[in-house]
Amino acid sequence: MTREEKSRVIEDLTAQLADNSTIYLADISGLNALNTSNLRRACFKANVKLAVVKNTLLAKAMESSDKDFGELPSVLKGNTSIMFSETGNAPAKVIKEFRKKSDKPVLKGAFIEEAIFLGDDKLETLVNIKSKEEVIGDIIGLLQSPAKNVVSALKSGGGKLAGILKTLSEKEG
Repeated sequence: MTREEKSRVIEDLTAQLADNSTIYLADISGLNALNTSNLRRACFKANVKLAVVKNTLLAKAMESSDKDFGELPSVLKGNTSIMFSETGNAPAKVIKEFRKKSDKPVLKGAFIEEAIFLGDDKLETLVNIKSKEEVIGDIIGLLQSPAKNVVSALKSGGGKLAGILKTLSEKEG
């Protein structure tokens, strides 16, 4: 690979790091062609982009990036694949599901919304991270619950003014 080609790869990686707030590093070495193809298919279905990267080039891209990757570059040893996703827990779910049939991929580390996770032991934690959409859904559900209770109580009061006033006064107390 020429110096110009390396520079181009570093620039591309730096741009991808800038564009993504969910970045996973994993070791997929040792997977045969069929398992690699199945992993790529699982990533595609989960809207996760998977690419094998050269550690030195990724380290330089991380240095060039505006993001603070903290200790994440320390895991850049051996075979490294990078996973990008819009959803913080999607790559972790793909890895966990895939490992039901294989001992790979092994999670090396992850960068999610400025938080850094190092090591395969963090996989379960990452699987349980809620996406922004899930958190918003939970909040909406919590906010709707009291309103639904009041509406239900108002309907059960027969819709008469006395019943409505009684229901509202009970809700205040």
